[in-house]
Amino acid sequence: MTTSERTVFDAAAAEEILRRACALADVDPNGIEMLRFGDHAVFRIDAGRIVSRVGRDPDRLASVRREVAVAGWLADAAYPAARLVTAAEQPVVVDGHPVTFWEGLADGETYASTREMGELLRRLHELAAPQISLPKLRPFDKVQQRLERAAIPAETRAYLASLADGLAAAYDGLSYALPTGPLHGDFNVGNVLHDADGRPKVIDLDGFVTGPREWDLMQTAMYYDSFGWHTEAEYADFVAGYGFDVRQWSGYTVLRSVRELLMVTWLSQNAGTSPRASEEVKKRVETLRSGGSRRDWAPF
Repeated sequence: MTTSERTVFDAAAAEEILRRACALADVDPNGIEMLRFGDHAVFRIDAGRIVSRVGRDPDRLASVRREVAVAGWLADAAYPAARLVTAAEQPVVVDGHPVTFWEGLADGETYASTREMGELLRRLHELAAPQISLPKLRPFDKVQQRLERAAIPAETRAYLASLADGLAAAYDGLSYALPTGPLHGDFNVGNVLHDADGRPKVIDLDGFVTGPREWDLMQTAMYYDSFGWHTEAEYADFVAGYGFDVRQWSGYTVLRSVRELLMVTWLSQNAGTSPRASEEVKKRVETLRSGGSRRDWAPF
């Protein structure tokens, strides 16, 4: 069966696409290992020396081409971020799915400190705007796209869509404390890794947009405040590194709710193929309904 004949983008389909892309890019597909599965399937190749990202849908092509342009901008600015590898033009496209190849960073599991994260994010927000045309931050577009393909009960889909409608109205009324500009879009501890020399670098560059800087600060705040994934001391270090505590901003609770909704809908894409993801989505939706603690949300 070819990938174009598959009805579901699953781990097997993604690996098949990757192997074909390796052939086109003259990359040795040695030791392929899946790291995570979401909007992209992310693989480690050759003991982590290369990391590849396979787009879930052909409609990801435009954003991946922008990601490649962003990588070039950050390299020109000498900003510590992921770098593309191979001489082949990127992205490599297989059955419409965009595939990119990046330098691996150490073992891919050595995360930066929260102080380093804050400092790197401040540096990113201080860069001169690129000549690249970055889209405006539109978080509810992703909610709609994910709900359309999520294998969840119709009632759950309707609830999440209704929640999104209410949050969209609150989001449109926010007043921001920080200026707008280029954003990473998904800035969290999982996307800031140490390289082999122990230097922190930012990865996952496909979400760059233009919008309020508060957006990039939210996940670290939530990981401490809502989920307990960072300690109080770690969050204090992040605030010291960046120079602003987003939890003190008046719109924090609204943006936190938007981010939580995005976390649920992101995971819902895998509910049809992963029993663990399906159970986690059910748990998260129940806490959204009840207003209960998010402390038992499991990281994915």
